[in-house]
Amino acid sequence: MPQIRFFAERCKGCGLCVLVCPQRIIAMSEELNELGNPFAGLTEPARCTYCATCGRMCPDLAIEIEDDSPSADNSTSSE
Repeated sequence: MPQIRFFAERCKGCGLCVLVCPQRIIAMSEELNELGNPFAGLTEPARCTYCATCGRMCPDLAIEIEDDSPSADNSTSSE
């Protein structure tokens, strides 16, 4: 199953991910990271479709979508 990870320490608080999320489930935190910026996070993780639009939009690589399902693993061989 895919996983989404937000890296608060990389986020500059631009909010682009909030704007592009088709599910409207990303919001900026009221807390601040080490740089003094609010950071993004999921409000309803169960509703995430892992479309990766947020990760593609993020200019700071603060969002990663990891697909750890067996079909996504190209390192296995059927030999």
